[in-house]
Amino acid sequence: MDTAEIDLHAALKQYFGFGQFKGLQEGVIKSIVNNKNTFVIMPTGGGKSLCYQLPALVSEGTAIVVSPLIALMKNQVDAIRGISEDSGVAHVLNSSLNKTEVKKVKSDIKNGVTKLLYVAPESLTKEEYVEFLRSVELSFVAVDEAHCISEWGHDFRPEYRNLRTIIKRLGDDIPIIALTATATPKVQEDIIKNLQMGDAKVFKASFNRPNLYYEVRPKTKNVDADIIRFVKQNAGKSGIIYCLSRKKVEELAQTLQVNGIKAVPYHAGLDAKTRAKHQDMFLMEDIDVVVATIAFGMGMNKPDVRFVIHHDIPKSIESYYQETGRAGRDGGEGHCLAFYSYKDIEKLEKFMSGKPVAEQEIGFALLQDIVAYAETSMSRRKYILHYFGEEFDEVNGDGADMDDNVRHPKKKHEAKNEVVTLLKTVKDTKQKFKSKEIVNTLIGKVNALIKSHKTDEKPFFGLGKDRDNKYWMALIRQVLVSGLLKKEIEQYGVLQLTRAGKEFIEKPKSFTMTEDHVYDDVEDDSIVTASKGGGVVADDKLLVMLKDLRKKEAVKHNIPPFAVFQDPSLEDMALKYPISIEEFGNIHGVGEGKAKKYAKPFADLIKRYVDDNDITRPDDLVVKSTGANSTLKLYIIQNIDRKLALDDIADAKGLSMEELIKEMEQIVYMGTKLNIDYWINEILDEDQQEEIYEYFIDAETDKISDAIEEFDGDYEDDELRLYRIKFISEVAN
Repeated sequence: MDTAEIDLHAALKQYFGFGQFKGLQEGVIKSIVNNKNTFVIMPTGGGKSLCYQLPALVSEGTAIVVSPLIALMKNQVDAIRGISEDSGVAHVLNSSLNKTEVKKVKSDIKNGVTKLLYVAPESLTKEEYVEFLRSVELSFVAVDEAHCISEWGHDFRPEYRNLRTIIKRLGDDIPIIALTATATPKVQEDIIKNLQMGDAKVFKASFNRPNLYYEVRPKTKNVDADIIRFVKQNAGKSGIIYCLSRKKVEELAQTLQVNGIKAVPYHAGLDAKTRAKHQDMFLMEDIDVVVATIAFGMGMNKPDVRFVIHHDIPKSIESYYQETGRAGRDGGEGHCLAFYSYKDIEKLEKFMSGKPVAEQEIGFALLQDIVAYAETSMSRRKYILHYFGEEFDEVNGDGADMDDNVRHPKKKHEAKNEVVTLLKTVKDTKQKFKSKEIVNTLIGKVNALIKSHKTDEKPFFGLGKDRDNKYWMALIRQVLVSGLLKKEIEQYGVLQLTRAGKEFIEKPKSFTMTEDHVYDDVEDDSIVTASKGGGVVADDKLLVMLKDLRKKEAVKHNIPPFAVFQDPSLEDMALKYPISIEEFGNIHGVGEGKAKKYAKPFADLIKRYVDDNDITRPDDLVVKSTGANSTLKLYIIQNIDRKLALDDIADAKGLSMEELIKEMEQIVYMGTKLNIDYWINEILDEDQQEEIYEYFIDAETDKISDAIEEFDGDYEDDELRLYRIKFISEVAN
């Protein structure tokens, strides 16, 4: 059909009520109406779906739209039905339909009523559907979310790989339009190759979203408090918070609710009815915030999302771009805030280690790019656009000052000599060590692995001891990002030199290291911590007084200071100024038992301090916890009373041993006794127990990392943590 016969502007006005096309839409639509293969790369919010909806409405026959998500199809079908008199104008054909519904869809298509048929790729493999579709007139096939074809795309779906074969079965000369909202040059090439559309006309819009402000903050243990503070500063605005796990989604949504924020959870584990209800509440503004896994927001058209927060860094820049792209679609304000800790990246790496090597290789490469994004000190916008193959002028470009790195430039220093020292150390240790061992070699710290390789006897051992381990860890990450080192894929994590790294040793050149983007492991292994962050700092003067009091109380009770209250609990007191036993329940790591036993002198001291210094106590900083885990904790307590094996308790609740130990730690640090002698006696003999007891009773701190150092690897992390639980239980509770 020729565009000359159709007045596209009139059709646009008639169906969608718009006076003019946006961006590349008109060119794309003309290409499709003229039966040309077409490839559209258009960021979220650019009006991508209209590119195939309008041609479908004005062409003869039915257009097939292949889409990966049922929720997404439903939204689009509802939208199209909303602009037409006949609800049969758009249909879904997927596994959610019963026989009667399938019959209705088929008759509407036969009678020429249906212009758009949304299908999942799986539906197109069903023989009866293929037979039926061959018998009716089809206008074109639109492959939406086309990046799903590529293994390098952020949402690879194996079933997308066979689409070309299926489309050929429907008819030889059916034109194809492929659409994606994010694709690197590599993914674009994959899509064109796989769909065999080398002749396609390519339309690529700019990926720059100048109204979005990009920011990355270090993720502390108090990230929930930081998020609450941010949401309260943006009260009344709509926002989405993304978490990687369903469990975290549930917990965070509850924490927000008990802190007076209108929030709901959204993830694939909720039933369809609840999901639909929560999405509608968000669209209708009955709630302000949705806490979600990435299952949320696909094809959801809410133009005024004002912030998108990533509680966890996603697995790739493409995912990040797509998720942040749900903010500010109306061109208004959009704040994209990500919380970053290298620990999260290590978790994702661990999670991938069970997958096939080829898949791991891709996953790790994508992860490295997101690490580089978080740790880079260059313009974040320039970094993202470069990733998608687009140039950006960071001085005069549109939106140039819309990111934290540009507004608050980081201090940098020349690190050429340190990089050479690092690369030579990797080379001299025969490229066999992971980051941690390389750092130990540099700072001259002996452990079992280093001893077994006799590394401590080599002349280069301790060459970097003028810097601390955090400095070298940060440098390793930045050197990895710049491509001088890589992580070996087979034994992932082992550092190896790249060709560029070898050249650097021969001919060193300038290497600028960013100073304050060192994301320390903000979490130590104490169990609980204070709600600081976002510019809120504990009262140092009060903190000193609390520490003195703790020392006195420890002497009085004949126990180490950390057994009274841990440091993070004191910091939290110096932030929230609790003055009654009840208020101590809001302090991190203080349960009812602990408060009753130790809180009174502390509450008295804080009350005097508040009165003497005329301090206004902050209501809004009291981040209430939900007690969401109380049923799990009760289960653990009851079964330890029954002397059940710990690994059985963990299995029964689908926890790893580490997760179970964490739960147990929280129980005892909150002041409840757990008698795990039956288990400790199995794993440690009497002399070992005595040795560890002696250590803890005299220790300044209960940090496990200190204990491991003290015992020089004689005990496993788990053994020390379990004994610490026994110790706190008996001595402090």
